[in-house]
Amino acid sequence: MINIARRLLIGKPLHNKEMMHERLPKWKALSIFSSDALSSVAYGPEQALLVLVAAQGIIAYGYLSPIIIAVSILLIIVALSYVQVSRANPGGGGAYAVAKKNIGEFPALVAAGAVFADYVLTAAVSVAAGTAAIVSAFPSLVGKEVGIDLGILFFILMLVNLRGMRESSNMFVYPTYAFLLGMVALILTGMYQAVTQDGALLPAASLERQPLNMAMLYIVLRAFANGCSSMTGVEAIADSVPLFKKPEAKNAIITTYWMAGILVVMLSGVTFMMMHFHVIPILEVTALSQLAEHVFGRSFVYYYIQVTTMIVLYLAANTAYNGLPVLLSIVARDGYLPRYLSSRGERLTFSNGIIVITVSAAALIVIFGGHLDHLIALYAIGVFISFTIAQCSMVVHWKREKGSGWLIRAAVNGIGAVATGLVVIIITLTKFSHGAWAVLVFIPVMVFVFKKIRSHYDDMAEQLHLPLEENVQYDDTLVVRNYVIVPISSPTRVVYESLKFAKTLSKDIIVLHIAKDEESAAKVQMKWEQWNPGMDLEIIQSPYRLTIQPLLDYVEALKKRKNPQDYITVVIPEFETRKWWHRLLHNQTGWLLHAMLVIKENVSVTTIPYHLNK
Repeated sequence: MINIARRLLIGKPLHNKEMMHERLPKWKALSIFSSDALSSVAYGPEQALLVLVAAQGIIAYGYLSPIIIAVSILLIIVALSYVQVSRANPGGGGAYAVAKKNIGEFPALVAAGAVFADYVLTAAVSVAAGTAAIVSAFPSLVGKEVGIDLGILFFILMLVNLRGMRESSNMFVYPTYAFLLGMVALILTGMYQAVTQDGALLPAASLERQPLNMAMLYIVLRAFANGCSSMTGVEAIADSVPLFKKPEAKNAIITTYWMAGILVVMLSGVTFMMMHFHVIPILEVTALSQLAEHVFGRSFVYYYIQVTTMIVLYLAANTAYNGLPVLLSIVARDGYLPRYLSSRGERLTFSNGIIVITVSAAALIVIFGGHLDHLIALYAIGVFISFTIAQCSMVVHWKREKGSGWLIRAAVNGIGAVATGLVVIIITLTKFSHGAWAVLVFIPVMVFVFKKIRSHYDDMAEQLHLPLEENVQYDDTLVVRNYVIVPISSPTRVVYESLKFAKTLSKDIIVLHIAKDEESAAKVQMKWEQWNPGMDLEIIQSPYRLTIQPLLDYVEALKKRKNPQDYITVVIPEFETRKWWHRLLHNQTGWLLHAMLVIKENVSVTTIPYHLNK
C-alpha cells in the first residue's frame, strides 16, 4: 500500500543525470514562471476599479486609465531592474540572495520574510481568483468556493509538483498559451467593436472624475495599490534562474522581457475595454466575465475564455510552487530555516517546501473564506518590500563591481528602488487598516524566527564540534555500568524478546512494572514467578493509575543514585501490527514513553519491535 501511494504521489525516483534534462527552455519557462504575472490581468484592473466605484455613489471612474498607465510604467521599471538581478545573481534566490551578498544579513532576512508572504498569498489569491472565474460562468457553484480552492491546492497543485518538474511543466505549459490565445481574441475583437461602433471610443461616463481633493487622492492611491497586485510574480524568474537552460541568465532575461511586454499589452487592452463598455463591479461576476459576455455573448468563446482563465489562475499558483521551495532551500542552506527544506525528494523536487506552501495557502483560504477581496487586501506589500531591497542591493553591487556600463545599470536599479519604495509607502498608508498590517507584523516575526533557528544551529555546531587538535585518550581502567530498564505491562513474547536483547547490553537489568492497583500487581507477579526468567521483577504502585510519570520519576531517581559516568538505557517492548489500521485498536504508550524519555539527558532509549503475523 505504501509503495502504491508513493507512486501515485511522486512516481519513479529520478537520478542526478535525469535532473540535467529538467532545465527549462524559454518558451516553457515563460508559461511556468510568468503565469502568475500574466494571469493577474484577470483581477488587477478589477481590484483598482472596485475602489474607484465607491459604495455611496461616489464615481471616480475616469482615474482608472491613469492608474493602469502608472502600474504599467512601474512594471517596466521593475522588469528592467530584475533583469539586472538575473544578470548579477545567476545562482537564483532573488532579493534574498542579492541582499545577503551586498547589504547584509538583516535586509536579506526581511526580503526572505517578505517574499515568503508574497508567494503564499500568490498561491491563495490565484486559486481564489480561478474559482471566482468559473463561479461567474456557473453561478450554481456559489457557496462552494472554499471546498473547490482546497481541492485544487491539495489534489492538483501539490500532487503534480511532488511528482517533479517534468510532469508539472508539461501539464501547465499549454493552458497558459490557451489563455493568451483567448485574451488576444478578446482584446482584438473588443477593440474592433469599439472602433466600428458609432459614438466615442470612451463614453463620457467612463471619463468622469471628481476633483482630486485629499479624500479623492486617498481613494486613487488605494486603487493604485490594489492595481499593483498585477505586478506580483515578476520576481519569480529572478528567483529561479538555475532552472533555465544554459545560458541561464540570458534566457531568464529574455523571458522577463517577454513577460513584461505581454502583461503591459493585456493590461492596456483590458482596461480600455472596461472603460469602453463601462463595466461596473457585480457581486459573484468578474469584470473579465462581463467583458467576454459583452464581446461574444454566452457563446462557446465566452466559456472558452472563462475556463482558460480559471485554469491559468490555478496554474498561476504554480509560480509560487516553483519559486518558494527554491528560495526556502537557499535560506535553509544558510541555516535560517530547518535543514530538511534544503533537501530534494526522490523526484528531485523540494518536497518539504511544496508541502509548506500548500498548507500555508490553504490556511489563508480557510481563514478568509476564499474571498478574493479580503486576500487582495494583504497582497502586494510583501513583494514591493522585496523589490525595494533587491534594487538597493543591486545599486551597491554595481558600485562595488564598477564594470562596463555600471553607472547606467546602477541608475536603472536606483530608479527602481525609489519607485518601489514609494509604492511600499503608498500601500502601507492606504491598505494598512484593510489588512496590510498583518503582513507588516508577519515579516518581523519571520525575521525573529530566522534568527532563532540560525542561533540554534550555531549553538548545536559549537557543542558538537570535535576538537581534533586535542589528544583525547580513553581510560580503559574506568569501570562503567549500564543500567538497563525494561518496563513491562505483563509477561508476553514481546517481553521475552526484549529481555534477550537487554542481556546483550548489560548484566544490570531492571524489569519494571507500574501497577495501577494491588490486584493487577498480584496477577503480574504471579505470571512472572510462573515464567521464572531468572531475574527479579520490581513493581511500583501508581495510586493515580498513571503509567508514564512513575516510570519517568524512577529514571530520575536512578540518575541521582548512580555514578555520573554510568549509563541508563530504557528498552521498550513494542509489537508491530501487520495492517496499519490495527494500530488504531491499541494505545500508543510505547510511542509516548519513547518521546518523553528521548529528551532526557544521559538516557538512551531503544524500542524492540515484535512483528505480528496476523
